[in-house]
Amino acid sequence: MQFVCETSRLKDFRLTNGCDKAGKLKKFLLFTISITISSFTIADVGAGKEQFEKSNCQVCHDTRGPAWEESVDDQLSKKGPELWYAGSKFNKPWLETWLASPSPIRPMQYNSILKKNAGNHVALDAAGAKAVADYLMSLTSDAVAVGKITPKARAKGKLIFKKKMSCNGCHQYQERNEVIGGISGPSLVAAGKRLNPDWIYAYLMSPKVFKPIGRMPGLEGVMRKRDIKEVSSYVSSF
Repeated sequence: MQFVCETSRLKDFRLTNGCDKAGKLKKFLLFTISITISSFTIADVGAGKEQFEKSNCQVCHDTRGPAWEESVDDQLSKKGPELWYAGSKFNKPWLETWLASPSPIRPMQYNSILKKNAGNHVALDAAGAKAVADYLMSLTSDAVAVGKITPKARAKGKLIFKKKMSCNGCHQYQERNEVIGGISGPSLVAAGKRLNPDWIYAYLMSPKVFKPIGRMPGLEGVMRKRDIKEVSSYVSSF
């Protein structure tokens, strides 16, 4: 829609024919559109939360945040990963697809290094997966800054991952079409599709913000920030 305004000058004034009305109408339309979009977003999140609870996801996954665990017993009481920062952690296309057709992310059962993951996570139908993904993506953490990391498979990041920090001792990853690495932590195969690069960096810096009770060491103060960014970029490229 294009508004054409004619102007004329009268001494120190500029009188406009139609400009004021056109401007007000344009602002009103933009305001109405923004309210409509916000309403749809709120409705989508509300419907997703309802589907989340209807599917009993809350039985295994905690959406309370920030992290509340204070002891090993608190951690062991959880049946699955916490999701209060899911919107900062996951990429939505992957999340929606995974909810409809889940496959094991951890080789071992949650909270165990002895029992194999049974791979029996509940699958949602397409509509349910989209609704729950909408809801989970609304759960974010201020600890994850935006625009910090760009996925890049550089030699330095690879060296830190494999040699300096030996991340492959606990995490599987793919190299030359072969899955290798440890099984005590979550798999990093196709991590770039699953995880937000900025969350990877935030987690490597301060894992205790997200998981106060866990085996993952924080790298802040142990490595230079630029090196932490290098390994974050490398993992994001998987």
